[in-house]
Amino acid sequence: MPLGTLDRTPPPFFRQGPSALTKLAVFSALAVFLMAADSRLKYTQPVRAALATVLLPIQRTLLVPVELAEGGSEYLQGLTSAIAGEREARAKLVAQAERSARVEQLAAENARLRALLDLRPSLTVKSHTAEVLYEATDPYSRKLFIDRGSTHGVLLGSPVINDAGVLGQVTRVYPLSSEITLLADKDAAIPVLNPRTQQRSAAFGSGDGDFMELRFMAANADVQQGDLLLTSGVDGVYPPGLAVATVVKVDRKVDSGFARISLQAKARPDGVRHVLVLDPLTAQMPARPEPDVETAAKPGRQRGAKR
Repeated sequence: MPLGTLDRTPPPFFRQGPSALTKLAVFSALAVFLMAADSRLKYTQPVRAALATVLLPIQRTLLVPVELAEGGSEYLQGLTSAIAGEREARAKLVAQAERSARVEQLAAENARLRALLDLRPSLTVKSHTAEVLYEATDPYSRKLFIDRGSTHGVLLGSPVINDAGVLGQVTRVYPLSSEITLLADKDAAIPVLNPRTQQRSAAFGSGDGDFMELRFMAANADVQQGDLLLTSGVDGVYPPGLAVATVVKVDRKVDSGFARISLQAKARPDGVRHVLVLDPLTAQMPARPEPDVETAAKPGRQRGAKR
């Protein structure tokens, strides 16, 4: 066979094609073009949308086993927590039933003792449920407005409570709404009792968040951090025994005769939607007897006679 007729091209396996540098340059330019087209010209947006639409059923199909595994695990965990919660609720129910029985016994015993001592029966507090409308926009006061007013039987000075304790007091009454001044307001004050020491005092609002102050307490007063203060009931407004605040800080200054005691209100107004308005105790108490005119005039006549 003549040499000129031989095929001198390399087999396909040994063909190299373009050089590696040429390929790098071509693909780099293609990548830059695609990035520019995607970010500037938005050419690839329809392609991406079409791919996402096509791949969505595949993705959902592949996620089914994962969702089943996670759902089964959450179901088992929820079932376990539900069983534990049921046991805890049953235990609390038994404790509350026992406490309720003790309360009924104490109430009956209290009634018998009052009858034995010939004391008047304890006052029954009337209440009205109300819903919070909004909070006052004044940044220097802490007030709420409720949807009950004079037409619903709300009285001026009525205590307002929630499930945590005393929230405040009605300071203005309108026909269909009322204004509540919270205990944390700088102008609010409430008589309190420390059940640990049976010491009475007065708590005042500080105007700062939910904090209050226990003023005019001696530096050596028996007040400790964590003491719970309740309403004393001596003002004729608040029923006794309602939670008011907790002592959070006691600062006993050596150079001052009084201690600075900081309190935190038990009933916090944040997130409160429903409250209970109680009638003041003065609305149920008998009227004070008027002084006898003759008795009041006798000291004057006696002083005049001595002169």
